[in-house]
This record gives sequence, structure tokens and C-alpha cells, in this order.
Amino acid sequence: MRKTMVRNAREISETNVENGILEIENKKNIMLVGNANTGKTTLLNKLTRSEEHTGNWHGVTVEEKVKFYTHNKKKYSVVDLPGIYSLTALSLEEQVAIDYIFSHKDNLILNTCDANNLHRNLYLTLELLQYGANVILLINTMGDNFNIDIKKIKKELGIEVELLNFDNKNEVLKLKDKIEKRKKDNTQLDIFKKVYSKETYNCIKEVSLKLKLNMFETIKLIEKDDFFAKKTQISDETIKNIKINLTSLAEQKFEYIKSFCNYNQKKKAYGEEFLDKIILNKFLAIPIFFAIMLLIFYLTFFSIGAFFSNILSIIILDYLGNFIIGLFQSFCSVEWINGLIEHGLIGGVGTIATFLPQIVFLFLFLAILEDSGYFSRIAFCFEDLLNKVGLSGKSVYTLLMGFGCSASAVLTARNLDNHNAKVKTAILTPYMSCSAKLPIYAVLGGAFFGAGNILIIFLLYLLGVFVSLFVSIVLDKFGLKANKSVFILEFPPYRIPKGSRILKLIWFNMKIFLIKVTTIFISVNVIVWCLSSFSFDFSYVLISGEKSMLQILGETLAPLFIPLGFNNWGAVSALLAGFVAKEIVVSSIAIFNGININSNDMNNQVSQSVLNPDSAVYFTSASAISYMSFCLLYCPCLATIAILKKEIGIKWTLISALIQLVIAYIIAFMVFNLYCLVEVMGIVNAIFLILFVFLILISIINVWSYLMNKNKCKKCGYCN
Repeated sequence: MRKTMVRNAREISETNVENGILEIENKKNIMLVGNANTGKTTLLNKLTRSEEHTGNWHGVTVEEKVKFYTHNKKKYSVVDLPGIYSLTALSLEEQVAIDYIFSHKDNLILNTCDANNLHRNLYLTLELLQYGANVILLINTMGDNFNIDIKKIKKELGIEVELLNFDNKNEVLKLKDKIEKRKKDNTQLDIFKKVYSKETYNCIKEVSLKLKLNMFETIKLIEKDDFFAKKTQISDETIKNIKINLTSLAEQKFEYIKSFCNYNQKKKAYGEEFLDKIILNKFLAIPIFFAIMLLIFYLTFFSIGAFFSNILSIIILDYLGNFIIGLFQSFCSVEWINGLIEHGLIGGVGTIATFLPQIVFLFLFLAILEDSGYFSRIAFCFEDLLNKVGLSGKSVYTLLMGFGCSASAVLTARNLDNHNAKVKTAILTPYMSCSAKLPIYAVLGGAFFGAGNILIIFLLYLLGVFVSLFVSIVLDKFGLKANKSVFILEFPPYRIPKGSRILKLIWFNMKIFLIKVTTIFISVNVIVWCLSSFSFDFSYVLISGEKSMLQILGETLAPLFIPLGFNNWGAVSALLAGFVAKEIVVSSIAIFNGININSNDMNNQVSQSVLNPDSAVYFTSASAISYMSFCLLYCPCLATIAILKKEIGIKWTLISALIQLVIAYIIAFMVFNLYCLVEVMGIVNAIFLILFVFLILISIINVWSYLMNKNKCKKCGYCN
């Protein structure tokens, strides 16, 4: 497993070199190296005026990020490396960072440390100095005052030390000046003599001379680092015979750090704060998380999100839409062209565009949870549960990001060092209800469930989570067994979310949505309108009265969905359009039902249209919730499929798409029939009936298991 991890990390680095990313001529190369959560990406953004995503969990940076800046007419490249805790890798992203450090020894390293975790962070600093790296130590104060004697640290380590706030432009500008003036000092202190006792030092020295290795390589062999064992080709037997206590080496490093870094820690260790006693409580943690998500859904769909969506609907559809339609009709009398403009463009795209405020608010709340330090705590709370279903604790980050966008979330699965865990996590991510499905829930749920739609939406999100856990168990049993992996979790401090970063994140997601609206959505809506407005002999159906191409296709496939409760051609055709992007489902419904954009509230008109049995897309309350369940679980959008193909290969991408289709069909069938059962019998009687059937099934399984095993040996379970 470790050999595969190292090989994969090397492939990433070699690919980047071939693309000309890493080797930059005529520029001074700088590396940002440090533990996770010490502010490396924040410093990168300030140095290079970039807007890279910063997060307070590991895995945000999963490969090298290279940016550039110019200072006093000199060019610099800055490489942000994934967080590491030592120069021995425990995961794929750590191996990427360490490989890069070893292959670029002459580059200047800005070693970032968190002032509140300085004792632990300096362990990596000592390893960098033992390796012989060119280091400037940067201690991130995050704007707080710390009584740290940097002169003493500088004197003890023999390197330049700076105490600064990484988010302060003026302090970062002074850092640029110091980088420009810096010259490498080749007269470094013998850090080994300072760190280790005389007895340990002499022992390491003796072994290094005997094996013809330097001191750093010798220590790595003692620490059982597979990379150096392979590099030096020292036999396992030789390594076992080295009589140096591994634990003692680490203890002596920390004792040495305490000898010169004895300031009073200003705060409690992250994770031991008062708020953590509540949020991390084993009984309260999960209910608190559910309560927070329920509040987010309420604010997004029924409060401020719905208010701004209504305002945008009036602006886009009532004013702008009517103006454009009136303009075209004033000089164009061709009926199908006016129909294309009104229903295909304004009606279709406008319906989706009006959901922009709700999508923005969802990303706003998720960004606040992340920036405050809450997401890392949630990862900790779910780690045990995910391990029981065959996932790594690291999978939490990917799955949580799936609530925003499945395509970008799948990319973060690459930080998993176990191949099976990576494939499984990528397959499960589309089951999380992404923001693209929000318009479907809002329109259909609003039509049938009114104010109760908040509960329906919450249950749909939970359904996606529970289905993903079930699929994980099945995959773990059949072909994707994931080995236990190291899960190092760094709790960030609780912070007040920064307005500037939140606004940047919102603008980034708005930009993606608007680009999709002006490219993919327009194109697909035009195609959908044309297919639904013209017959196979290309006659305009509103004039000829013939069936459209899409209607014939939908009617052909509709019988397959009779067991799910929706068998009208429009609903089936909307699902086909949804393969491109899930937002298209709602705009397709608007097109098929011929929604008039002159209405005061077009989204409400779309909701009302699905109640009319004469509409092309028509539902009952049972078929509506079945349809929403199917939309939640069936194949993801084309962008996600393309990224899945790139990350896990064509084989597993096709398998995952097939599994999703089958599961979506089964779950939608169950939901439809259970809802019908509740409507007929009442909820109390239906629950008792379901429990009764469940008990019968369990009894049958237990009896069958007893009959099959009664004659088998009780010791081995095989012979009789």
C-alpha cells in the first residue's frame, strides 16, 4: 500500500514537471511547508494576491499549488505544499509534499507554525534543519498577542525567525523585503548535537559511519521510514540490529523544543474549549448537527432565500423577460421563433436563474460553518460511524462538500491514501444532495407540501446520506474492502468567519452558476424546446398538432416508470435532460407545461402547473415525492461523470452510474408505495404494518440461518 502511495505521489509530481509547472527558470523558488492548519494557503494568497481555497481541515491542499509574484522587479514562484507533521509520510498528500521537498533541496522554505501550537509545530522545523534545508521560520499569530522570545529561538536554531499575522498585508509586505535580501547561510549549527543527548548522538554517528549514510538518513532508518529503507537498500535485518530507541528520539526532540520555547500558551489546545464540550458531546453532537442543517434549509428555502428568489423572479421574468419578448414580437411574426424566445430562452433559463439567491445562501451557510472551525469537529464526530461502514474518516470532507457541488467534491477524494477508499468515496459523493437539486425540491415540494416542504427536503438529504452508507457497506463486502488508514485530524481554533473570504467564496460559486446559465443551460434549454416543439418531420407541433420528438421518446420510456408513479412523457423527458445538469429538470418542466412568463411569480406557476392533470408534466403528492427521490439518487450530471472518469477510471464510473440508476429506481418505488400506504391506512397503522412485516422478515432470516447452520461444527463453522 505504501509503495503504491509513493508511486502515485511521484506520478503527480512528474506530471506537473512535464507540464512546466514546477521548474520555473529565472525565478526565485519558495516553498510553503508546515503542519496542516498553520495558514500556508492564507500566506500564499497574501503573497501572490491569489484566491486559493483555504480550509481548516487537511486535504484542502492535496497537491502542489504554484503561484507567482513580483517584488522590486524580481520574480518569485511560491509553491504551497500539503500539510505535513514530519518528513515521514502517513498519507498520499504528505508524500506529495515530502517528495517535492527532497527533490528541491536548494529552494527557500518558509516553514509556517501556529503560535498556539508552536511546541508541536517545531518538531517539523527540527526535521527540516536536520535534513539541511534552507529555512525561514514564520510563526503565525493570527492577529493575537503572544509573548514569544523569537531572539532565543533564532539563536538556538540558527535560522531567521519572524512573528507575523499571515492575513496582514503590511506584515506580509515586510516579509517580501526580507525574502529579497536573504542569502543562504551555509554555516549552520550542528542541530543533531543540540537535539540529542551525547550518548544518543554518538550512537547515531557510529551507525551512520558504519552504513555510510548521513545523520538524517540514519535517523529515518531508525524511525522505520520505508522510503529511506528502499533508497539506501539497507536490509531489514540490519535496521533491526540498530540499538537505538525510536521513542527516545522523539522524546528528546520535544524536550529540546521545551528548553528554548517555554512561553505560556495563550489559549487552551484546540478541541478543549468550552464550546467543544457541547459540540463534541457524544449524545449532543449529531442532534446539534441535524438542528443546524434544518435551520439552514429553513433560511434557504422559506425565509430570506425565498424572499430574494421572488424579487429576482420579478426582475428577470416580469420586467426583463417581457421587454425582450415585446422587442422580438415587434419585428418578428414567425410563431416558432417567438415561442423559442419566450419559452425556450426566457422561460427555461429564467426559471433556473431565479434560484440563484437560494443557492448563494446555501453556499454562504456552508462557508460560515467551515470558516468557523465547525466542519472539522463534524468530521471527528462521524469518523467512528464511517469506519464501521468501510470508509475512512477523511471521507467526511468529501461527502460534506458534496452538499455544495458533487463535481468539485469528487476531486478532494484523491487525498485518500487507500485506493479502495478513494474509489468508494468518489462513488458515494453523488448521493449527497448537491445544490443543483434545490430547484427540484423547491418547485415540486412547494406544490404539494407547502410549509411542510422543509421537512421533506431535510428527509431527502438524510435519505441520500443513509443510502450512501448502505452502498458503502455493500461495496465493502464485494470488491472494495478498504484497509484501516491513519486519520490525523487537526482541530482549528473557533474563529469568527471572515467577511472577505466568505464573499470571495460566494462570488466564486455565483460565477460558476452564471457561467452555467449562459452556456450549458441556454444550450440545453434550446435543444429541449426544439425537441419538444418539432415532430420528426420538423413540423411545428403547435400548428400541425403532431407529437413532438421528445414526446414520442418520453412516451416510449414512460411505461418503465409506472411502478414509480410518474409515467407521463414530460416527467420522463425532464429526467433525460437532467443528465446534463440537474437544474435543467425544472426548466424542462416549465417548457413542457408552456408556462407563461407574464405571470407574477413564475416559479409558483410552475408549481401550480404540475397539479393540473392536463399538463405534460403532472404529479400527485405520492408521485412527486417519488420523483424527487429518483432525482436525488439517479446518475449525476455530466461534469461529475467526467471527473469520476478522470479520478477512478471508466470501469468504476460506469459501474457507479449503473448502481445509482438501480438504487434510484428501487428507492423511488419504495417511497411511492409507502406514501400510498400511508395515504390509505393512516400513518400510525402504516408504521405498525411496516414493523410487523419487518419482524416477519427478521424471523424468517433467523430460522433460515438456524436450519442452515444447525449441523455445522460450532468451532470452525464449516465441517459437520
